[in-house]
Amino acid sequence: MKTDSKRKMILGVQVVGCCFAICIIYGGFIAVKRLMKENLVSENIARKQAEVAAVIQIEPTPVEVPIVEESFETPTRNIVYDNMTIEELAAKLDRSLNSSLTGKGYLFASKSLEYGVDPYLALAIVLEETGCKWNCSNLVKQCNNVGGQKGGTVKCNGGAYRYYATLDEGIVGFIENLSRNYYAVGLTTPEQMNSKYAASKTWSSKVNQYIDKIKSS
Repeated sequence: MKTDSKRKMILGVQVVGCCFAICIIYGGFIAVKRLMKENLVSENIARKQAEVAAVIQIEPTPVEVPIVEESFETPTRNIVYDNMTIEELAAKLDRSLNSSLTGKGYLFASKSLEYGVDPYLALAIVLEETGCKWNCSNLVKQCNNVGGQKGGTVKCNGGAYRYYATLDEGIVGFIENLSRNYYAVGLTTPEQMNSKYAASKTWSSKVNQYIDKIKSS
């Protein structure tokens, strides 16, 4: 009897021990599970907080607006003659040119300055010699001779006056002739040129009259 009672007691103790161990294991499992769940929630919260903070901290990239500096400087005028630019001088000369020489003011202006010849004087001689203030002479229309030049290897209609293949060649040749045969030897005014250029003693005064008209145009 004593032995049975002892066995029952031992069995009871073992059962209680097992139950207690199971409770301890189950409780530990529940605790671990709860802790893992809490850690997962904490991580999610921390991640969301980090995302929100990143969005809040993002600043828009500043756009650089180019600074336009206003300039109030007056464009420099390239004065070439008589307080005028080459374009202004050409326009002035054009106002005295008609017939075959219409629109040739720029060529007269540029070549006169290139060869060191007074453009007013050059044009005045042309107007006196050819009548191109109104209607150019046949010497201009047929032979492109704008200054009444004589000589040359090719003659105009077999006469004494020089022939040029084009009107532009005739204008350049006339201005080059003034530079080489008159200006180069010190003949730079109508009065100084008169005896060499024309037989008429009134030639210089007529040329000066054209110079005045060109200046006032």
